[in-house]
Amino acid sequence: MEYKYKNSALSPEERAEDLLSLMTLEEKVAQIDILRGVEYATVPSTLNHCCIHESSDVEYEKFEKTVGDHGIGFIHDSYTIPAVFNKFQKYLVEKTRLGIPCIFTGEALHGISFPGATIFPVPLGLGASFNRELVNKTGKAIGAETRALGMQEILAPNLDVARESRWGRVEETFGEDTYLCSEMGYSIITGEQKNGEFGRNDAVLTEPKHYCTHGMPENGINCANARVGKREIEQCYLPVFEKAITKAGAYNVMSCYNCIDGEVVASSKYYLTDILRGRYGLKGYVRADWGSITRLVIAHRTAANHVDAICDSVNAGLDMQGCLDYTPEFWESTLLNLIKEGRVSEELINNSVKNVLKVKFELGLFENPYTDEEHYKDVIRCDEHKKIALDGARQAMTLLENDGILPIKKEYKTIAVVGPSSARQRVGGYSSVPYGYTVNSVYEELKKALGDDVTVLQSSGCGIPKGVEAVAMEDGQPHLIEVYDEDESGSIEDAVKIAEQSDLVIFVGGDNNFTSGEGHDRSDLKLPGKQRELILEVAKTGKPLILVFENGRAIDLTEEVKVSNAILVSWFGGEFGAKAIVETLLGENNPAGRVPVSFPADSNRIPCYYSILPNHTEMMFEGERGPRYAFGYGLSYTEFEYSNLKITKQSRTDYTVTFDVKNIGKVDGDEVAQLYVNDVVSSVVTPLKLLKGFERISLKAGEIKTVEFKLDFESFRLLNKDLEWVVEDGEFEIMVGSASSDIRLKEKIEITE
Repeated sequence: MEYKYKNSALSPEERAEDLLSLMTLEEKVAQIDILRGVEYATVPSTLNHCCIHESSDVEYEKFEKTVGDHGIGFIHDSYTIPAVFNKFQKYLVEKTRLGIPCIFTGEALHGISFPGATIFPVPLGLGASFNRELVNKTGKAIGAETRALGMQEILAPNLDVARESRWGRVEETFGEDTYLCSEMGYSIITGEQKNGEFGRNDAVLTEPKHYCTHGMPENGINCANARVGKREIEQCYLPVFEKAITKAGAYNVMSCYNCIDGEVVASSKYYLTDILRGRYGLKGYVRADWGSITRLVIAHRTAANHVDAICDSVNAGLDMQGCLDYTPEFWESTLLNLIKEGRVSEELINNSVKNVLKVKFELGLFENPYTDEEHYKDVIRCDEHKKIALDGARQAMTLLENDGILPIKKEYKTIAVVGPSSARQRVGGYSSVPYGYTVNSVYEELKKALGDDVTVLQSSGCGIPKGVEAVAMEDGQPHLIEVYDEDESGSIEDAVKIAEQSDLVIFVGGDNNFTSGEGHDRSDLKLPGKQRELILEVAKTGKPLILVFENGRAIDLTEEVKVSNAILVSWFGGEFGAKAIVETLLGENNPAGRVPVSFPADSNRIPCYYSILPNHTEMMFEGERGPRYAFGYGLSYTEFEYSNLKITKQSRTDYTVTFDVKNIGKVDGDEVAQLYVNDVVSSVVTPLKLLKGFERISLKAGEIKTVEFKLDFESFRLLNKDLEWVVEDGEFEIMVGSASSDIRLKEKIEITE
């Protein structure tokens, strides 16, 4: 008998309906379950605890005990080559009753986490580029590498709006602004998904996270309560996910860990069903973040036990667990019991399973369950992808200070390179492991670039706090235990000594994977460890001092700015971060990155995001509460002049804004033109300015270009007292400039009926 679901001429909807009608309850609950592939591998990789060695086989007896003949919906934590993926898939296709293939899923925030895959700059660095095209290209490359390996889905991008500077996961986001995050989210999703053509061998499904207010946790602590109001949620946090789903075509969503005003998102019908399904029309499934269902019991205390937690989450609209919540056996048996007891309806489970099956049909898994076992060799770290990664690192370079010392002149004969990252490049968390190649440091790249004409000395001077290889369980999640450890390649005294022997000192430091990243939240934004002490001691030598920071969040530079001649932020630049840094220092790359997160005046003056609501005073006892470097700020080796602002009305809320930008310097460079809107008088409190347009443009010395922005209803709208989206009558100020703190042109318009 030929089943309808095997007929590729039918629609995914029809095929899913037919297959669902043939499934037992056991087979259904298995499709909304996930397991860790590495736990069923005969040879796990020593490179990463989530990877499988390419020579591995499957522990079939153990695998069969878990999946039986009913199968499994998803397999995660199995970063390996296609030949190994195919072994898992072959069992599911040939040994289970209905032969339903699984979806292999992986982490790919800035490159798939397969050892040897391309490591792109972290999303915060991509956000700093303010370049949609670059982000789209990066997404295309990530999608191609992921699918070539045999994975069809990624748990990315992170669309949190990062308003809390102390939060460890800031590096995973595109920044603090709703519009920027929405635009970058759209760009990377359409790149990774190839505009929805999931069946291609170079496209993947995305799963935007962490829906929906994870970027503003109380005290900056990961998973903590988000103290935000409904209007703020609707205006600042939900629009990013709305655009990802309704415009970019993201099928799936990962819910967050936290609660909003006491309502846990993972068990909220309002957030998971009413908004995602009812308002946005989400087509795929909602997955719990790892361990988030268990938190209903151990953290939020809204469920008395784990059975109740599963029941509450599923009834609210959660389609499946993450991977660290429960074992497949517990998850599936609990769902079966809940259905039999009538606490969860089979119709609800059917809807979740159908969502999964439709996605699998759209991916083409039933026709092509296996991955070509040789093609990946031509895709992983191909020349095109390495070029994109290098270009991304270059475009992320953000110059904060420069008294004219940069670019470095040829007069220096001896240069000291100091700091804990001077001889070790930091690539950022959730990344691939460099395998089969090495990642050069700033010290190595500088020596290569300068050759024998310049002597380059190096001393780390101090280390960055880092962890040991031990795991502690906290809130149901594994965390590395942190200890402070000095770098063995030098001391502050050694660094001072080589600084005294040099004509110029370059400090390279910032964060590592233990001072920035998931679960690594901070109460202080000063440079971790003894880095500030090192900088101040080196500065006492009186030698010119350039500071370079590889970081994943804003930094408190209160003292550093007083003693340095230039400050360059590279963020975590991926595998080519050091090369891009050196090119920028030497003037081969003209920096044009902009800070996507505002840098506070000091650690105590947060939050400091640029769009914070106005008050009657901006002063604290210690000084102004505003940021040291506001959102959108960044310097260049050239200068730009803005002129000729013209605003043309098309309709009540549709306007065209044009202006000219001229490179008035002596070198070619990029400028990031930014447009902000201020609702002068409004019925509810609104920020003094909100980003509503940006464009990165390249200008040769002396060149002029006209920039055009289109404004529409969304550019002027607000959520009024009745929680309705409206554009109110009145004055609006249109502001154009180089940063939120550097407005060059402005003009008011009047919007009336």
